[in-house]
Amino acid sequence: MGNKYTKRYTDEFKRDAIALVDSSGRTVTAVARELGISSESLRGWYREAKADRGEGAPGEVSSAKREELKRLRRENREQQQKIEILKKTTAFFVKDNDR
Repeated sequence: MGNKYTKRYTDEFKRDAIALVDSSGRTVTAVARELGISSESLRGWYREAKADRGEGAPGEVSSAKREELKRLRRENREQQQKIEILKKTTAFFVKDNDR
């Protein structure tokens, strides 16, 4: 989420910064310095853009796959919670039936 000091940049700004790195032939650090942003932020955006284009390092996950993984983990967590509730409910009724 970030704290109150974290700057938020628009997707358009990020795309333009990445394009500037690609087209200028300059380093990420030099472009970041020129734009007045953190070189680590720009490096992360650049790495993510390369992964989305299929040019990333082996093992890097594209944004779409990352979002799908996030969704699946959330669904898995919800299913586990439902299973726990059903177990407790079943135990309650079995105990109640034994009387």
